[in-house]
Amino acid sequence: MTQINSIANRPIGVFDSGLGGLTVLKSLEKQLPNESFLYFGDTAHVPYGTKSKETVIRYSRDITRFLISKEVKLIVIACNTASSIALKYLQDNSKIPIIGVVEPVVRESVSNTKSAVVGVIGTRATINSNSYRLMFNSIEPEISIIEKACPLFVPIIEEGWAETETATQVAEIYLKSMLKSNLDTLVLGCTHYPILIPTLKKIIPAHVNLISSGDPVSKTVSEYLKEHNLHSKSDTRYEEFFVTDYPQQFNEIGSRFLGRKLSPVTQVDIS
Repeated sequence: MTQINSIANRPIGVFDSGLGGLTVLKSLEKQLPNESFLYFGDTAHVPYGTKSKETVIRYSRDITRFLISKEVKLIVIACNTASSIALKYLQDNSKIPIIGVVEPVVRESVSNTKSAVVGVIGTRATINSNSYRLMFNSIEPEISIIEKACPLFVPIIEEGWAETETATQVAEIYLKSMLKSNLDTLVLGCTHYPILIPTLKKIIPAHVNLISSGDPVSKTVSEYLKEHNLHSKSDTRYEEFFVTDYPQQFNEIGSRFLGRKLSPVTQVDIS
């Protein structure tokens, strides 16, 4: 029992190519207020969406090794690209549980859609990986999937332009043909994209549900911890943030994502 409690009190690792995973961390904090977290943003290599499969796997492997060295009890890949490309490799080569964002989001979307038409937007790498289409087909093959890569969304968000007219115009161009369909659910297949929700709501019909990664992933993690008796029993919680480049910029932009100042951010080299 002592060993189980010791493992339970370890932090949860969360990683992303940069800042977007902070939207998942925010949901995890809300769902699991007693847990401690280590967040890793690979800011030296962002974005993953333009990288090759081999490169994304290599970066994800190195980050996973780093987090395991910090004795995390579970890792959340808070990045759609890494989840789409590297999840199976990491699960097959790691001794701790690793949860991606794709399956929880797909299950949430399946339970929400009434028209059986679901849109998915994401980076080119995520869309080209077919990870969402394959997951929908395995869970509910009757659902029609409409996918669209939206590569300009991430730089728009990181420039702080998420609620500008420029963002609205770009979103209208990307989503114009998709919105002509009978979709009633739109998956935000990139963890940056929740920052765009106010802008997206200007152009998306009110009946269309927006499904982002945070809540579905947080529910999945909570259920896993409960099933394996791994909820923290500690009276104290903590968070640490690690980046591979420009910690000051990460802190400044990251505070917009979390809605608060981040605790001290440490720059590390894991290459």
